Amino acid sequence: MRPTAARLEGMPGPKSFCPWWGDTSMQKQRGVVVYTVSPFRQRGSQALIRGWLFNGYRRLAAQVPYWIVPFAIGYGTYTWAKRRDAWQNSKAGHIALGGHH
Repeated sequence: MRPTAARLEGMPGPKSFCPWWGDTSMQKQRGVVVYTVSPFRQRGSQALIRGWLFNGYRRLAAQVPYWIVPFAIGYGTYTWAKRRDAWQNSKAGHIALGGHH
């Protein structure tokens, strides 16, 4: 069975890159090159885990000096501030700072 002409009217064909809004000529395009990769050549996840275990670990380990120092400074500041806030809000902190409890 072949589709009727009314059904195919205005729709672009497989080799046409023209939109069907307002373009009724539907002439074939020239100079349009489409590249595809054969499904037999696509190996997306063949060495994904093995490659990440070695190369990913090496790359992450190389970045540790750049993020561990700021993280340690930030964590140290946070714990110091939490401890100081708890002390200032305690009875001993109020007496030591000359405030009233």
